[in-house]
Amino acid sequence: MNKIVNLHNYRRSLNTGAGFLKRFLWYYTNILVFNHHFFPISTLKVFLLRIFGAKIGNAVVIKPKVNIKYPWKLEIGDYSWVGESVWIDNLDLVQLGKHVVLSQGALLLSGNHDYTSENFDLITKPIILRDGVWIGARAIVTAGVEASSHAVLSVNSVASKNLGAYAIYSGNPAVFRKNRDIR
Repeated sequence: MNKIVNLHNYRRSLNTGAGFLKRFLWYYTNILVFNHHFFPISTLKVFLLRIFGAKIGNAVVIKPKVNIKYPWKLEIGDYSWVGESVWIDNLDLVQLGKHVVLSQGALLLSGNHDYTSENFDLITKPIILRDGVWIGARAIVTAGVEASSHAVLSVNSVASKNLGAYAIYSGNPAVFRKNRDIR
């Protein structure tokens, strides 16, 4: 027998962190400036993110076709790089340290649903990527994951558990492969 999800309960379970007008303005700013190739100028994007409440460090690069859910729940440290077609679905805090790289098509998902709940309740948890972390192209980081200093998640991998410092992970689910030696 099919059950109907109560969307009213779903909407109440999401704390957007901003009022309707701010969300409305961000929605169209995201579409017009961030999520296509027409505005390749990173400094403009950083400026707009700061206006909408993001905490952005120095010399941050934001490439074209980036989709950010809520900039007021985003922190990016100095010299970090958000690659083309990255999607930051930050229903909760997403924190990137210094010198972090999100390669093309990387996906950060800070929310999920409780499949055991009749109401399919929303569950959100922060994502924290410490200094020097590299998330490979088309890799996925899920809610609640912390990647320790200089961890690497390789191409097309899925991190659903914490990543250790100076370690390289790959696969679905991502598993430790070897230590990261930096020269």
